[in-house]
Amino acid sequence: MNGFFDRDAETGETHTNYSPQLCNHCGNAGCESVCPVFATYHNPEGLNAMIFNRCVGTRYCANNCVYKVRRFNWRTYLFPEPLHLQLNPAVTVRGKGVMEKCTFCFQRIREMKEIAKDEGRQLKNGEIKTACQQTCPTNAISFGNSMDKDSSVSIIKKTTGRSYHQLEELNFKPAVTYLKKVMHG
Repeated sequence: MNGFFDRDAETGETHTNYSPQLCNHCGNAGCESVCPVFATYHNPEGLNAMIFNRCVGTRYCANNCVYKVRRFNWRTYLFPEPLHLQLNPAVTVRGKGVMEKCTFCFQRIREMKEIAKDEGRQLKNGEIKTACQQTCPTNAISFGNSMDKDSSVSIIKKTTGRSYHQLEELNFKPAVTYLKKVMHG
């Protein structure tokens, strides 16, 4: 979590706010250039993809991530029978010694793209839902193609006037856009 300060205009008090972070899938990511085994790379769709089987856990990527969203997996997860049946077969359980990060549910993206391809059509706006978006009770998370001017994320970014990128001045070119907090006086 990254913290930022907010000053109350009336009282002059400073408040610390915490912003939960996920991988910002930067266009100029610091984590990609330092990986000695090229486990982290930028795919053509604009996501910072990761080949978890290739990762050797050097933690260089975590040191170079300004958002500090990468985590080292210290545990070996064991799921004895019948608990192994609770695991999602589309997601692999990472082994000990691997760096973890948000992948925007790449397996869901791929699945929906293949379904659309089989049906001979383009992906529809809102057809792909990430796990965090699906489980958020407040619908605070939107996911979509920001290059499509008619997608919900593009419309939100253009019309609200509240969109910003975290630590934009560092030129990592994050793909994740946040909305400023609305303060009712």
